[in-house]
Amino acid sequence: MNRLEAAFGSALFFVAAPGVVAGYVPWLLTGWRSSHPPAFLAVLGAALIAIGAGVLLHAFARFVVEGRGTPAPIAPTERLVVGGLYRYVRNPMYVAVGTTIVGQALLLGRPALFGYAAAFWLVVAAFVRGYEEPTLSARYGDEYAEYRRAVRAWWPRLRPWSPPPKR
Repeated sequence: MNRLEAAFGSALFFVAAPGVVAGYVPWLLTGWRSSHPPAFLAVLGAALIAIGAGVLLHAFARFVVEGRGTPAPIAPTERLVVGGLYRYVRNPMYVAVGTTIVGQALLLGRPALFGYAAAFWLVVAAFVRGYEEPTLSARYGDEYAEYRRAVRAWWPRLRPWSPPPKR
């Protein structure tokens, strides 16, 4: 897959997956109506949304540039993506989406979004464990096994991991 195809496919997937999960569903739950939380919570929420969005965009770009593919299971990467923020945590996209939802809960003062964030995490954790990790293990073998041993799934490392040089 060339980079233009990867970028187009990733953009479509961005709208279809995180766009729905972190945009459309929270809107359905809240209508973006605020309960006017204290200012410090709203500011913290806005910061979490900005951080989550930035991490998500970075992670999607890594799939295009480094992996030459998309995050979508129907158009996977040619190479295992282990650069950028993936050097710190294996699942930055999921962490970013969860962070964005929690940020929305704080910004809007809507506790229902905390429940939605928890449900999101449970579904994603099951998906990662039951589908994504076995699929990546089958596709990338020892390379993924080494990466998985070195980089935690959900909690970022303090120092970036560097893959060993290719032989």
